This record gives sequence, C-alpha cells and structure tokens, in this order.
Amino acid sequence: MTPVTPEAATGRIAAVYGQAATDFGLARMPVLMTLSPVPGLLAATWALLRESLVAGPASRTGREVVALGVSMANRCPYCVAAHTTLLHATGDHRLAEDISRGDTPADPGHAALLGWATATRTPGAAGPEPAPFPAEHTAEYAGTALTFHFINRIASALLTDSMLPGRLQDSRLVRSLSGRVLARTVRRRLPAGESLPFLAEPPALPEPVWAAGTPVGTAFAALREAAGAGGALLGERARAAVLETVGAWDGEHPAMGGGWLDGPSADLTGSDLPGARLALLTALAPYRVTDADVAAWRVTHPDDADLVRLVAYGAITAVEGVEASIRRDLPEPSGTRSRPAPPSP
Repeated sequence: MTPVTPEAATGRIAAVYGQAATDFGLARMPVLMTLSPVPGLLAATWALLRESLVAGPASRTGREVVALGVSMANRCPYCVAAHTTLLHATGDHRLAEDISRGDTPADPGHAALLGWATATRTPGAAGPEPAPFPAEHTAEYAGTALTFHFINRIASALLTDSMLPGRLQDSRLVRSLSGRVLARTVRRRLPAGESLPFLAEPPALPEPVWAAGTPVGTAFAALREAAGAGGALLGERARAAVLETVGAWDGEHPAMGGGWLDGPSADLTGSDLPGARLALLTALAPYRVTDADVAAWRVTHPDDADLVRLVAYGAITAVEGVEASIRRDLPEPSGTRSRPAPPSP
C-alpha cells in the first residue's frame, strides 16, 4: 500500500500528523501513516492512542509497561521494540531491559501491571483479581491495553517487523540512546482531550462504562465506529463467520498453518472468502498475514482504503472481545470527569 507521507499530507491528515509529532516526539509514525488512506480511522486511532497512553495524570511509565506487555502477548516485534525504547525514555532503563529479556520487574507494582496487561489477551485471565491501578486511572490503563490490542494487529498485518533499518532496535545501546532523545517529550504531562477535535463528529456508539465522560471514552467509541464500518465490505455470511469465530476464541495463538481458517470459511465464495480469511488472520494471528492473502483480497478490492478498512475491522473485532472480557473486573471511576473544550486544530 502507499500511505500519505507527512510531506504530502493536507487537511485532517496533516493536522493529525502534526499533533502526533509534537505530542509523541516522532515526525513519522508508520502505524499512523498506514491508516492514512482512511482519514476518519486515522483520527480515531490517534485520539485513542494519545488520550490513553500520552495525556492525563496516570503514570507514563506504568502505561508503557501495559503497552509493552500487550505487545509481547500479541507477538508484535515492531511494537515491542517501540515501547521498550519509550520505557527507556521515561528514565527507567533497568525496567525496560528487564521486560525485554522476559524477566519479572523488580517493582511489585510494575510486575502486577505487566502480568495484567499480558493476561488481557486471554478471556477471563485478567480477573477476578482487582486490576492493579487506582479507579481514577481506569480509563488510561484500560484504554492503553485496548489501544495496543488494536495497533499491534495493524502493525503486524501491514508493517514489517523491524522498527529501525538493519534491526538496530535489537541493540540495548540503540534503545537506550533513542530513549534519551525522546525523554523530554515523553516526560511531559499533556492536557487531555486535545485530539478530539480531529473526530469529524461525536460517535454514534456509546462510550464504555469504564471510561464514560472522559476523552478516552469518546475516542474508544469513535474507533469502534470507524473500524467497525469496515465490516460492510463483507457479505452477511462472511461477517457472521468472523464474529462467530472471534467470539469463540480462547486467546491462544492459532495452530501453525492455515487449517484453522478452513472451517469458518468453508461456505464462503467470491470476494467473501479472501475477505473473511484476511479479517480473521488480522484478529487472531496478524503476524501470519502474507502478501498472497492481501493479493487475493485486492483482486476485487484494489483500493488501499478498502485494505485498511478490512484489516481495521478484523482488529476491532478482536478488541471488542478483549474489552468484553476485561470490563467486568475493571474498577469503575467514582465520578464522571468532564472533557475539556480544546481549541480547534
């Protein structure tokens, strides 16, 4: 696919890129660029990423631990490298390297966050113990986990594994130095809500109870709506096959080979067959999406935007399953926080 580059971006795409560069510290964010053929989806993804991970009062270090734990559970090397580097940027270099080696963090709080984040992939595994963060930070921590269940799938399906040329991110020295470059940006406390003007209109879907009345809640509802719209690319039987298969998923990584896809797609024909298979791969094993899977879909849907919409639909279908699994065990905020009225972009 051919993304819109920052140099060529205009309008809403340019505005999102600009805010991401300022608030995240990276002039080019490949995951966001991958979503650029669908500006509404790009804006909603950025809004949830910013409002859950970057803005607000919750510990950035703690939220980076959650982002890293989810990315490791989903086997997303690109995101693991990125958030190991961002943990270095918070100043906790030992924590970043302990987690990257597969060790348990020395701090019990960080260890609990990492365990909770990793368990969110498997339905029921994150409870019934209380979530390891205070109720007033539920929106940020739960939002971060769900953000990365979505972003991991986009990155694994549509990007290469390597964040830097020649896999330079595998070097501890490179990770540490890159983190130091980003430190000033990462350690800032940013006001919440400033990404919401990029959403074209308030989402029609309701905000989740665990984030109601917060910018995270608005952004999550907007992403569900924008990504869920991709289901219209599939016929009714194909959508039903995707929903039924993901609904029965136990969180485990599917067996090697594509045999597990044969059952759900057995009765599908035409473009529904490659479409359903690509959506299911994105939902359950996005790191196994191949050029052949994409080429089969492009026979009837050559447009980049349709590829992005379908992949996003597979990703959000899995995210909704994770959200349904963890929400019953999330501490509910004691009160509704009002959203600020940010300036127009």
